[in-house]
Amino acid sequence: MSEHQSTYRQIAKATSLFGGVQAFQIIITIIKSKFVAILLGPTGMGIVGLLTSTTGLITGLTNFGLGTSAVKDISEANGTQDEIRISTVISVMRRLVWLTGLLGALITLIFSPFLSQITFGNNEYTIAFIWLSITLLFNQLSTGQLVLLQGLRRLQDLAKANLLGSIIGLLITIPIYYIWGFKGIVPVIIITSITSLLLTWHYSKKINVLNTKVTKEVLIKEGKGMLTMGIMISLTEIMGLAFAYLIRIFITRSGGISEIGFFTAGFAIINTYVSLIFNALDSDYYPRLSAIAKDNKIAKLTINQQSEIAILILAPILMLFLVFVKWAIIILYSKEFLSIYGMLQWAALGVFFRAVSWAIALLLIAKGEGKVFFWNELAGNTYIFIFSIFGYYVWGLTGVGFAYMFAYLVYTLQIFFLTKIKFNFSFTPSFLKIFFILFGLAASCSLLINVSDEPYNYLIGVPLITISTWYSYTSLDKLIGIRDLIKSFKRKFRKN
Repeated sequence: MSEHQSTYRQIAKATSLFGGVQAFQIIITIIKSKFVAILLGPTGMGIVGLLTSTTGLITGLTNFGLGTSAVKDISEANGTQDEIRISTVISVMRRLVWLTGLLGALITLIFSPFLSQITFGNNEYTIAFIWLSITLLFNQLSTGQLVLLQGLRRLQDLAKANLLGSIIGLLITIPIYYIWGFKGIVPVIIITSITSLLLTWHYSKKINVLNTKVTKEVLIKEGKGMLTMGIMISLTEIMGLAFAYLIRIFITRSGGISEIGFFTAGFAIINTYVSLIFNALDSDYYPRLSAIAKDNKIAKLTINQQSEIAILILAPILMLFLVFVKWAIIILYSKEFLSIYGMLQWAALGVFFRAVSWAIALLLIAKGEGKVFFWNELAGNTYIFIFSIFGYYVWGLTGVGFAYMFAYLVYTLQIFFLTKIKFNFSFTPSFLKIFFILFGLAASCSLLINVSDEPYNYLIGVPLITISTWYSYTSLDKLIGIRDLIKSFKRKFRKN
């Protein structure tokens, strides 16, 4: 096996590990979303979306980007094989997540009346925000444990924690919503955060780390670098959350809570598919890219290789979604939610650009270009917000979906030219070939099924899905040798 093929296999292995977990989580999410849609309806989903987006905004303000910046510090310390150094960095990280978690909880608690007023236009949800304040501490502590697992490359434990969290979350959510309805929203969010904390603690406690005393001086010295980069990342997260929050507020004011329920439901589906790839990027690709980021040539190759695998895996799933999106909406939610059909059609095409642009944007973080990353994200979030508001004003929820696709097309061009100028980045011919063929098939499929009536749209769509799947399979076979892997698996299976 060549070194070139070995690299692709490494990428595919990490992607398949977390992709497999995400595939199972998609099933869990489908079941969960279906029950939530039935038990709470669009209004209930709107309340859930507003509560979680508000607390998410506070988290973004107070977590200082430790979930990303600390991974790099722990990975670098782990590379030294110095146990004292490793334990010191981990101890500092743990101290910082406690401090930032408590800060987030305190701010939510103090400003709960204001958060209720600004989010819902009344004070009826003040008590809800008071209860939810504790989840900011629990979630930040969970983040610290996940950072530890990721930084030390304990990817299987990381995958198990995510998988079990989804299963337990499902088992908790359905009975509570069934018994208490809207009154169960806050308990579900709190219990879910506690469950996540217990699971991540269970897997992280298996890691043997020296008990190192951290003085105030050590905390300041070691934490400075972690926080400096983290603050820039945190600012970009805050921007994204703030703009998303403002979009939700605009839709709520213009169309009502039911409309934001439709919006939340639609993007819950899209983000489920995106997470299939992004979890692999965050868990394996980012530490790997950080290790070689100083070499522009190797970084360029790594980004293109990761993007190829991502698009090849993602394209057939998105094609399937484009053709059967109406049935997906009915199965996942109900016929009441069919108004999000147009939004999902456009947004699904936007996922192609989002996957590629994020793979490139991580290079800025890997190189420690915090300020450049911040201004890049500021520009991107600004026009995503403007396009979304304009799209909803002109075309309703369908306009939001089109704005999503168009914004990520522009953002992809932006990050491409930025990295080309700064780091001499460019796309390889092999990636461009894969991207344009698969995106072309998806765009053609979307166009043709929208101008065709049922059942002719399925007669057009299914062959295109088959072509996309065949192309992805044959391309992956050339890159990682799928047939050889299958034969090897069969031989091992027969021996056992």
